[in-house]
Amino acid sequence: MASDNRPLSPHLQIYRPQLTSMLSIAHRGAGVALGVGAVFFAWWLLAAASGPDAYGTAQSFFGSVFGIIVLAGFSFALFYHLCNGIRHLFWDAGMGLELDQTYRSGWAVIAAAVALTAGAWVWACAG
Repeated sequence: MASDNRPLSPHLQIYRPQLTSMLSIAHRGAGVALGVGAVFFAWWLLAAASGPDAYGTAQSFFGSVFGIIVLAGFSFALFYHLCNGIRHLFWDAGMGLELDQTYRSGWAVIAAAVALTAGAWVWACAG
């Protein structure tokens, strides 16, 4: 089959990014971030089981500025992935599929993820 005469499919350069497509990409990115975060969590657990020196090393990493950024990013990825997953469950049930509803629920997912992340950090730092 010769494909020389077939038209090319439009690329991402042609389409303007939309909230729905960006949230879909972010959902996949959050899933990857959760996988990477699970490796960090396993390292922390292994360090805790290995003794005070290994645990101190892990704690000093997670207490550093970079470590706090990693933990904050992991927290946001967790809450974003959770909220967007709930949104997809509603879509699977046939609810909220109109364009205006998808935009409202998309902004609600972002707001909920930010609020839950902030709430978790305030609660963790207060205790």
